[in-house]
Amino acid sequence: MSDSSIRTRQPSVRRLPLVGPLRLTRPSDMWFKPALSVVVASAVPNLALFAFGRLDLVMYTMAGSLCALYGHSLPYARRAGTVAGVVVGMLVGMAISLVTASLTDSTAVLIAVGALLAAGQKVLCDATRIGPPGPVIFTFVTSAALFAPQHLGQVPGHLALTAAAGAVSWLVTVGPALLRREGPERRATARALAAAAAYADDPGHRTRHAAAAAVHTAWQTLLAAGRPTPVRRELERLVVHAEAALARGALGAHPGVHARRVGGGHARTADPDSELAPSAVGTRTGDHDLEAGVAGPDRLRAWARQTRARGPVPTPPPAPGTAEELFGIDAERAARRTAGRRDARRAVLRALAPGSPLLPIAARTFIGCALAGYVSMAVGVGRPYWAIVTAASLYQANVTLSWNRALQRTLGNLLGVLVFAAVLPVSRTSSLALIGCCLFFNFAAEALITRNYWLGSIAVTPMALLVLEFGGTHPAGELIGDRVLDTVIGAAVGILAAMAVTNRRATGRLERALAATDRARAHAVQTIAAPAPAPVALDAARRRLTGSLVELREAGDTAAGEWWQRALPEEHILAAEQAGHRTLAATATRQGLIAPAPENGAV
Repeated sequence: MSDSSIRTRQPSVRRLPLVGPLRLTRPSDMWFKPALSVVVASAVPNLALFAFGRLDLVMYTMAGSLCALYGHSLPYARRAGTVAGVVVGMLVGMAISLVTASLTDSTAVLIAVGALLAAGQKVLCDATRIGPPGPVIFTFVTSAALFAPQHLGQVPGHLALTAAAGAVSWLVTVGPALLRREGPERRATARALAAAAAYADDPGHRTRHAAAAAVHTAWQTLLAAGRPTPVRRELERLVVHAEAALARGALGAHPGVHARRVGGGHARTADPDSELAPSAVGTRTGDHDLEAGVAGPDRLRAWARQTRARGPVPTPPPAPGTAEELFGIDAERAARRTAGRRDARRAVLRALAPGSPLLPIAARTFIGCALAGYVSMAVGVGRPYWAIVTAASLYQANVTLSWNRALQRTLGNLLGVLVFAAVLPVSRTSSLALIGCCLFFNFAAEALITRNYWLGSIAVTPMALLVLEFGGTHPAGELIGDRVLDTVIGAAVGILAAMAVTNRRATGRLERALAATDRARAHAVQTIAAPAPAPVALDAARRRLTGSLVELREAGDTAAGEWWQRALPEEHILAAEQAGHRTLAATATRQGLIAPAPENGAV
């Protein structure tokens, strides 16, 4: 992996984009789920506090209510545990913040604790891959709690409010299972079908990776969904078709390979790079035709629409090898029941171990947040936690993505304070008007943020400022001035820290991912070449290789946007991905997902 002959020259400092990060994209197909969830989870405790005349306690219930933003892409069986873990993590962070606030009034100490919390939350969220909105919600809530006036005797009661609101969030996020328990699996399957159709229409490196990642995610979702139901069985068969279409595209993209028929009707391949033919899969199918058991792009898209809708799941014709495929899925599902929690603990331990690629990101977060807070304090800002939160929100996988987020955050916050100035008079007309404004901006933030982060920040900023109004009115000019100043300081200091604190381990992670992909591919080739490989062995080899390819692309994208790196082995990455996808196609052929070709043109 370290051979200089496979490395390409590249600049240590890369050009940073200005316009691209601000372009709008299509909204997520499930934006309304976190949006509605956080509104309901916030409305219940807010109205309860209003009834008791204690809206000054909204900050503590808000910590639990924002937990409703997590887990919406997970199946309900996994979501229940994940959201419960989020609530526990929020309680731990709040406890540290509230106890610290009750023991010291030193702004310097509070900033240091806030930076430490931000770094720890970043590492834990990245290690567990908890998904959006990631650590920024934890940092926002715990940093604000650090600077709230507090007495030690009040801490248990305030934590109880957070726990109660967190319980409401758990019920809100898990409750839809009673109405449509396979909803997350259906959405993941629909995305896999749509991505496979896009790759079939436009074969290329980008669409191939997107399809492989979507199929991989669909399998992970189905495996985590719990016991198989009739609906999940149909979804598994649909993902088999998406996988077969992806494998067919991989074969068609490399016409220099051919296939052989062996006993039992399976294609046996000793070297997938040289023994699979495009004739094994046929040509592009029509709107409603299946050729060699592989659905065409139009049919895949039709299945995706039906799967995403509320009607019955489409029943696809059985693809060759489906029985063996599902047998392997059941075996893997049984193994994961016992290994799930152990794997999660191992992920956290690996993230904290010496040599972890996440540790430089943690150092970057701590230094950037601390410096932003101290600079804000030095210029006289009354609430330096806004600078801490701004800096913490910037840190993505690499410097380039962090720069993108800095642009987005700055633009969104500056526009957001203008919105706050416009709605502040309305929010001060009554307590119910204030509650209504906060709920509206909660919904708007989730509705807009999937289009682009800066667009969502326009709604997040007035919501965060309005929360202060529950504790009493503040001069509007002071709030706006502090927020603008903290935004500029946090973004400027935060991005400078990202550029200065190097993450040279990103290349090491890439090289380890390359080695893991090579091992997974060699294992798959060996499994394929066996005289009579067990379906479970084929299935496990294919999933191991798929997972390693997804990790390889993620590691490559991370390293490509990081500064001060060694030259990346780009040719080796491309060759490993191409070979890996050809081997996946060979595995699919061996399993019978793609019909084998006749030898020497004879049927």
